Amino acid sequence: MEKKLRSGFTTGSCAAAASKAAAWMLLTGEEKDSIRIFTPSGRAFDAEILDTQRGRDSVKCAVRKDGGDDPDVTTGALIYADVRMSDSGGVRVDGGEGVGRVTRPGLDQPPGEAAINSVPRSMIRQELDDVAEACSYDGGFDVIISVPGGGEIASRTFNPRLGIEGGISIIGTSGIVEPMSEQAILDTIKVELRQKKAEGCTTAFVSPGNYGLDFMREEYGIDLDRSVKCSNFIGLTVDMVRELGFSGMLLTGHAGKLVKVAGGIMNTHSREADCRMEIIASAAAREGAPSELIRSILDSLTTEEAFAKLKGADPELADRTAADLVERIISSLRRRAGGELDIECIMYTKENGLVASSEGAGAMIKANRENWNG
Repeated sequence: MEKKLRSGFTTGSCAAAASKAAAWMLLTGEEKDSIRIFTPSGRAFDAEILDTQRGRDSVKCAVRKDGGDDPDVTTGALIYADVRMSDSGGVRVDGGEGVGRVTRPGLDQPPGEAAINSVPRSMIRQELDDVAEACSYDGGFDVIISVPGGGEIASRTFNPRLGIEGGISIIGTSGIVEPMSEQAILDTIKVELRQKKAEGCTTAFVSPGNYGLDFMREEYGIDLDRSVKCSNFIGLTVDMVRELGFSGMLLTGHAGKLVKVAGGIMNTHSREADCRMEIIASAAAREGAPSELIRSILDSLTTEEAFAKLKGADPELADRTAADLVERIISSLRRRAGGELDIECIMYTKENGLVASSEGAGAMIKANRENWNG
């Protein structure tokens, strides 16, 4: 029987629990070694309270992040809440050491604010309001959330790409970390696309990854690292691009991924489908490749090998085959987009560099170079 993966709790849940415990200890003088909160999903979180530090008019304590079986780099981090009473009323939340600052538009919080998302902020306010009511306290609270070592942890996340500097984000919508890394990737893709739109981009530049980074810089003078990384989720990324109101999309990537799209495969992970050699061979056949070459392509282990065989046999045939594939990639993508997007494509291999580009790709890059590299 397959083992059931264990879920965990978000950094937002940890911050809310630490805040509640600190506020309770501040107002009552009691010690707390555990606290219970209810996450937005309705699930109870019984958090162990660690490293309580009392000041003259404040209490600081921590909850250790446990992401369950999700491969979460923040697991094990201590999420601290430093709570003090305030005469101004209400609950003010800010970030301290190890919590990032937003520097670019399009995220949950505006530039200049701590990267503590709306749901965790709401959770913290609700928990502190409940504590205040229980203790008949009518003042306010100032809360500082901090994560020692958060700057180093953030270097292993998407935060630097998103313009969040100096630390991790305090996030979570349900309060629960589900061990579903694919959903986390999809959420990140959408955040990046939304951010590009907020920055004024009308064309989405999309790539499965950074493979070919040097080639794209040398060939087109563009920084592929500035594109939105869609991983294997090409079809779902097209859906997001259309949903967010972009007018166009340029897909740039290695033939090993993009060839699958020519066959209508919109999730390019090998466990979903892999008929790359069949797709290349059929394109070569349409362009007049002899049967011996077609069989040789079908016996290839990689797209690099298949394209090398094509180029070695007949460079012009190789060019026509690659052009056929790119045309079919665009056709598949435009069909997925319902004809609502102007879509162009650049495909390359490690050994051969540029394999083919669609007719309008160069013009799209030229028209949007500032947004690509900006």
